Amino acid sequence: MAGTVYLVPNLLGVAAPDTALPARTLDVARRLRHWRVETPKSARAFLKTLALATPIASLDVVALPASPTAADGAALLAPALAGDDVGVLSDAGCPGVADPGAALVGAAHAAGLRVVPLVGPSAILLALMASGMNGQRFAFHGYLPVKPEARAAALRALEQDSRREQRAHLFIETPYRNVALLGALAATLAPATQVCVAADLTLETETIERRSARGWRSADAARFDRRPAVFVLQV
Repeated sequence: MAGTVYLVPNLLGVAAPDTALPARTLDVARRLRHWRVETPKSARAFLKTLALATPIASLDVVALPASPTAADGAALLAPALAGDDVGVLSDAGCPGVADPGAALVGAAHAAGLRVVPLVGPSAILLALMASGMNGQRFAFHGYLPVKPEARAAALRALEQDSRREQRAHLFIETPYRNVALLGALAATLAPATQVCVAADLTLETETIERRSARGWRSADAARFDRRPAVFVLQV
């Protein structure tokens, strides 16, 4: 009998696992011996927090290729095809969402393997929930362009779409560029357009603030510097 491919959510920062992960997720994670992960170093740091009975060095921890081939998929899923369960782990949050795990999950389905998503934190959904914006019509865009002109054009396009479709738009940024992005949001968007910033989600330092673009012009954006955050806008 083939094994199961478990999608194991990771913590969103340094925290005790039981503050963000339910008992079933922790139980499954603690018994898995084969892991396919975004970054081995981050994966081992997460596994260390679980207080495993098995030495971490004895586990089969393999990094996911950014663009896996069919041969990669077969090799990565070999333990499951042989009858052992396999865990898929992102650096933070839910695997398969804005990380290379999605391709492996697709390969697992193609191979006829059972895929089981486990419960845990998703920064995207937590930010949307906390924003009070449209949870029935929304889009996630990952990273916006870095260059100021291209970033401003992208923001204007998202704002126009939100105005036309009443859609919420979510995106992220490299934490050290948060302040620049907030400045661009305040300067580019129409004054009444709403912007929510959700930083350090699930951590003791969690901060969630929603203001108009005009309101962000006078806010202290520096406090979001170098903090993992999700940005949400809606007209």
